[in-house]
Amino acid sequence: MRRRTFVASWAVVAALGLAGCSAPDPAPSASAVSTAARQVAAGTGVWDESQLHEIGIEVDADAVAQMIDTYQASGDKEWLEATVTIDGTTYEKAGIRLKGNSSLRGVSDDSDPADLPWLLRLDEFVDGQSADGWTSFVVRSNSSETALNEAVALDLLAEAGLASEHAVSTAFSVNGSDARLRLVVQDLDEEWEAENFSTAGLLYKSEASGDWSWRGDDPDAYTDVFDQETGDDDLTPLIDLLDFLNNSSDADFEAGLPSRLDVDAFARYLAFEELVDNFDDIDGPGNNSYLRYDATSGGFTVVAWDHNLAFGGAPGGGGAGGGPGGPGGFGGGPGGDGERPEGMPTDLPTDPPSPPDGVRPDGGGPGGGPGGGSNVLVERFTAVEEWAALVEQAKADLTDELVGSGVAEQALAARVAVLTEQAGDLVDASTVQDEADAIRSSLAS
Repeated sequence: MRRRTFVASWAVVAALGLAGCSAPDPAPSASAVSTAARQVAAGTGVWDESQLHEIGIEVDADAVAQMIDTYQASGDKEWLEATVTIDGTTYEKAGIRLKGNSSLRGVSDDSDPADLPWLLRLDEFVDGQSADGWTSFVVRSNSSETALNEAVALDLLAEAGLASEHAVSTAFSVNGSDARLRLVVQDLDEEWEAENFSTAGLLYKSEASGDWSWRGDDPDAYTDVFDQETGDDDLTPLIDLLDFLNNSSDADFEAGLPSRLDVDAFARYLAFEELVDNFDDIDGPGNNSYLRYDATSGGFTVVAWDHNLAFGGAPGGGGAGGGPGGPGGFGGGPGGDGERPEGMPTDLPTDPPSPPDGVRPDGGGPGGGPGGGSNVLVERFTAVEEWAALVEQAKADLTDELVGSGVAEQALAARVAVLTEQAGDLVDASTVQDEADAIRSSLAS
């Protein structure tokens, strides 16, 4: 199965053609800017999804304890020097640090490092050090034992014609611990950007503690709100977009957005997140999304991130000894035992930080808020009848392309095969089957 990042309006035509149907001429695009997306092939080497990979970390235990203390005290995520072995090749003086936000809620001095979410960066302390040309790896947390929900969601995201990440199942250990089954995905960095886009650009990450409000022209006002991941430091395009989103009239918004945002791709993104039942997306509690500015077209595209709650996943359930919490869900519901690996979060924040001036505590108003449920772009976009119809049509198209065509079942079966044939010492076959069935139920609902 190939991973695709075609421009969205052509992905529908390609899928119809592959299904043996007579494809009509593509519908006129609502976008005036292009994403410049590349076609991305299946991963190879360290990103070969057909193989169970092995990652082992050797790191000073006292340094880990101090790092956790620092995070608990200040929220700072310090880099540690570690020896990282990937599929038998050892990398000295690699960097590791904690990765995540809600996934780190509940971390304590008693947390097992093998269960924590990590960012591994091979070139943090040694310039040019890489594995098959890749330097950054994200060790994900998940409320299911298999992480099938996130892996399949990322496969389908690519098949939907949207930028995705390679993801591989991994036997992961720290300091000689028993191996854990962990999903490892690409970090959205310069290498990822070059693989997925053909033009120069800037990549901005929405921070979980932030929002999409306009805070004026001073870049310092956006510290801890957006983090620039690629390109020379320049928040000007982002600030200009936020100014437009928050301060334009309805008429100016409808007229001007297509020259600032890939409208077709955004409609397809919203439809996809509905299809895979992922509430923790751009307007969810984690504020999970990236914005990519294309330096050639001058337009933005929204890049999806964080699908560990896809297919009805519920924070706080599943994990070690857990399983699907019911039809279409993982953990936290009927049938799950509600336990998670030590160090994983047990809940979402009930008292989010106070929002900035001009943002309502309930998450409404300009830009939404850290409590989730609101995002100024989503709200204004779906309030336009034409674009709301684009989302509904995209959802119908994606249902046909991914579910009705059998693509989703093929992706799921391939992931299941890796776990049942290669990871039997890490997860029971019955658990794999239960969690695969939960995904099937979610897609059928």
